[in-house]
Amino acid sequence: MTTARAHLVDASVTRWYHCVLRCVRRADLLGEGKFDRKDWIERRLQELAQIFSVTVAAFAVLDDRLHVLVRLDPDVAKRWSNDDVVRRWARLSPPRDKYRQPTPVTDGWVKSQRRDSRGVASARERLQSLSWFMKCLKEPLSRLANREEQTRGAFFEGRFKSVAILDEEALIAICAYIDMLPVATGIAKTAETGKHTSIRQRVKHVKAQGGARDLTAARRGSVSGSKATAGREEGLWLCPIEDRQSLGSSREGMVEGFSLGNYLLLLEYTGRLFREGEAVVSAELARILERLGSNAENWQARLEKLAKGRLLGHYFAASRARLKEVAEHLGVHHLANLGGCEAR
Repeated sequence: MTTARAHLVDASVTRWYHCVLRCVRRADLLGEGKFDRKDWIERRLQELAQIFSVTVAAFAVLDDRLHVLVRLDPDVAKRWSNDDVVRRWARLSPPRDKYRQPTPVTDGWVKSQRRDSRGVASARERLQSLSWFMKCLKEPLSRLANREEQTRGAFFEGRFKSVAILDEEALIAICAYIDMLPVATGIAKTAETGKHTSIRQRVKHVKAQGGARDLTAARRGSVSGSKATAGREEGLWLCPIEDRQSLGSSREGMVEGFSLGNYLLLLEYTGRLFREGEAVVSAELARILERLGSNAENWQARLEKLAKGRLLGHYFAASRARLKEVAEHLGVHHLANLGGCEAR
């Protein structure tokens, strides 16, 4: 029996969710068409991240599916004024004239809309909803593709899969898994050369700031190179890998004390595992894994299971204690851990 989305997505349990959206019949529909559908998804994700109180942390667009890691930020939506809510919702559903053509969002129109307190409250709820975020991602593309092909019917499977990410190691593991998908599927030799991924955007952003040498040094395990990449993601639309709020940043990142350089070194190591089956664990890499509460053996086993197996289950944790804690919170006996990954 299908579980209701309301029981699977709960910001009081975790704000992090890994979502998978597949094309119907698992056909390679995202790799087809006269316009670049993968590029369209990238641009749409960035646009929706600016409208919703949902932050995108990682994504990978393949021919037959999309993977995206998001963080729910309901407290952000609560702080919006009614005018903010109306203007944000108008970007998704603009006012139209009698000929159904979009009209400008004027101050007068906003003022008239904010008088509808129920409508504003409904829009505020939707703008922090994962289901509405995914709906606004997939439906416009479905219409565009059907119009281009002069056909009807579903483009994506009816429901997207969502997995609740429960702790830091699981969070970075899922992020790495998503960024490594082009490597795991044989599309690219390294994560950074794979197109339509979050890691490609991160690297491109840092290089634009003149940080190419720092990135290379970080991948090679240089401590100075890793430190030099700190704070480089402040202006990027994606959620920063490192949470630097304690250092004065206004943006919330993923993991405190875990820099983009650390992540690049971890991806480099993981890529070698996928390509060659083994890789050398440097002292710096061992320190990074220890920061996540893991080690080389556990990391390799976890990523291999994610890459080779089906995504079974709706929860993912590296800690058995965290799984037990969430199960007790939900009033259930146990939770199925994603992909059968063993929890410590």
